[in-house]
Amino acid sequence: MTDPVTFTSTTPRHDLPYLIAGQAQKEVFVNEAFARVDALLQPVVGGSSTAPPAAPMAGDCWIVADGATGAWEGREDHLASWDGGQWTLHPPFAGLRVFDLAQGRMRTYAAGWDSAPEPADPAGGQVVDSEARAAVSAILAVLRAHRIIPGA
Repeated sequence: MTDPVTFTSTTPRHDLPYLIAGQAQKEVFVNEAFARVDALLQPVVGGSSTAPPAAPMAGDCWIVADGATGAWEGREDHLASWDGGQWTLHPPFAGLRVFDLAQGRMRTYAAGWDSAPEPADPAGGQVVDSEARAAVSAILAVLRAHRIIPGA
């Protein structure tokens, strides 16, 4: 992996490089910003992994799992995106959401990556009203846990 370029002036959330008046090689800054926007705009990840895949394809993105090694060592929870030549590691922020292809669901970052648990289907019960209330409560709990609706 090549060493990533360090930028002195960047946006606060996605660390996109700013252009500075009179700056030489503006294309380096613009291309880096485009690569980061491409990875972070509605991100889709292949799953979580502790090490980079052996033969990544341009556009591949992963969540760096605990115990990371190699190019991802020390970057747990970051999003790692492959631009065709190098890995760019993006630190997560509270509220960042990705679609995880391995899990087939959305994951949200809030002091760690999580996904909403699947509620159980209603089953049994003698009184329809209590079963319906339990099912609705389970659905609301999942929506709150995944921060789709605010907590009670």
